[in-house]
Amino acid sequence: MIETILLAVLVAKIRGYKIKPLFTSWDLYPTFSFVILYLLLNIQVFLGNYSFIKYSGILESVYICTFLIPIIRHKLYTSALIGSIAIMIGTLLNKKAISANNGKMPVFPTLSYITGYVNGDVFIKAQDIHILGSKSSRLKVLTDVIDLGYSILSIGDIFIRIFIFIIVFNIIKNINENKI
Repeated sequence: MIETILLAVLVAKIRGYKIKPLFTSWDLYPTFSFVILYLLLNIQVFLGNYSFIKYSGILESVYICTFLIPIIRHKLYTSALIGSIAIMIGTLLNKKAISANNGKMPVFPTLSYITGYVNGDVFIKAQDIHILGSKSSRLKVLTDVIDLGYSILSIGDIFIRIFIFIIVFNIIKNINENKI
């Protein structure tokens, strides 16, 4: 999820906002802590340790909740509402794909094979809702097909990340405009 934060920072920078105040604001430290945790967990996947994957849903929910602190502090209620709608759409799209595939989310790795993020037995070892996609997978467009090399996303995941983008961008904007 770090790429979403970096994209928001890049767009804010392009639009002329200063980025430095973002790192002096304490309210995003819980979020940054989760980003570091996610990086460490991704390193574990590269090392072949999949034992924590069963907790990824809970970790993602807590990560999203860390945004409540800056949302409240910066009074980003409209942004949060728009972002929450994006989360709901993303969740519904993911649930539709999972439902159409007998309770599993098909994954179609491409670049991740090259980077080593995915190998032949990862889906057997991980034992979560993800399975290797095949010709028989339904609603392929809604499954995990967007391969970043260190993560494979679905369109639903992209919608969920829209929330993160909106909040981070608007925090930067708010800090710059209000000098918090």
